[in-house]
Amino acid sequence: MTAENLSVPAADLTIVGHYDKGSGYATRRASGSPSWLLMWTQAGAGLVEQAGASFTTGPGDLVMLGSHAAHHYRVAPGGDRWRFWWVHFQPRPSWLTWLGPYTLAAGCHLVEGVPTTVHDRIDRAFGRAFQDTRWIPPGPDEPPQPGAGPAVAVTTAARELVLGAVEEVLVLATASARQAEQGGDPRVERVLALIAAEPGARHSVASLARSVALSPSRLAHLFAEQTRRTPMRAVREARIRHAARLLEVTDLDIGQVAAASGFVSPFHFSRAFRQEYGMPPRDYRTRLRPPS
Repeated sequence: MTAENLSVPAADLTIVGHYDKGSGYATRRASGSPSWLLMWTQAGAGLVEQAGASFTTGPGDLVMLGSHAAHHYRVAPGGDRWRFWWVHFQPRPSWLTWLGPYTLAAGCHLVEGVPTTVHDRIDRAFGRAFQDTRWIPPGPDEPPQPGAGPAVAVTTAARELVLGAVEEVLVLATASARQAEQGGDPRVERVLALIAAEPGARHSVASLARSVALSPSRLAHLFAEQTRRTPMRAVREARIRHAARLLEVTDLDIGQVAAASGFVSPFHFSRAFRQEYGMPPRDYRTRLRPPS
């Protein structure tokens, strides 16, 4: 099924496409879309409107539009083209934490000015997602078959590959844009990298400060100044994101997920998870992986 035939994609479809549109191109959905929409501008400019927000997106800008909200996007007035990648999909809940600082309105996010140093990698991630839309697991004596052709709806294993590429795009865009925007003290960035690499480790403000040769009080000050949260809040968020991924892709029980994510007890984990996602871990897993 090609993208051109899907003006309002079904909620359960994951679709990847690439457009290079001239002046006059526009899409308007009065009721929005049941899926989320990600757009990465490579050249030209687009004008996007959703949930009361209206903005122009140019090269190096990443746009995420939530579901079920009227939106209208088109080649920007006065512009002659808009070249962009786009993906319709259902996001993993843990992704929304990364987009929080870039929220313009409910369900409407704009990551502006992603540094050019990561543009090529983001482009490659979208290209890989497009290739993977038609990936089919090989037989015992066959090599994997890469995707090709027009934008298509995907299912099962191919969907997971596409979502992996989308996750890479979100991490690259939000992390690099934040660092460029804030000037990025390298010691704070080092601590963030340590937390992300091992969220389940026994981190403390003191241990994190030692890793970058700072006093705990100095690290806490720099960290709050740059990220608007405490180091241990960042650890907690990283642990919950890690736990969410384990719930999504493994069959570990709740106690095992809690231990692997660095929580002292399943009770503490369940309480923290509910505060972050509005539901207990077991319900989160059931929602994403309903019993057969």
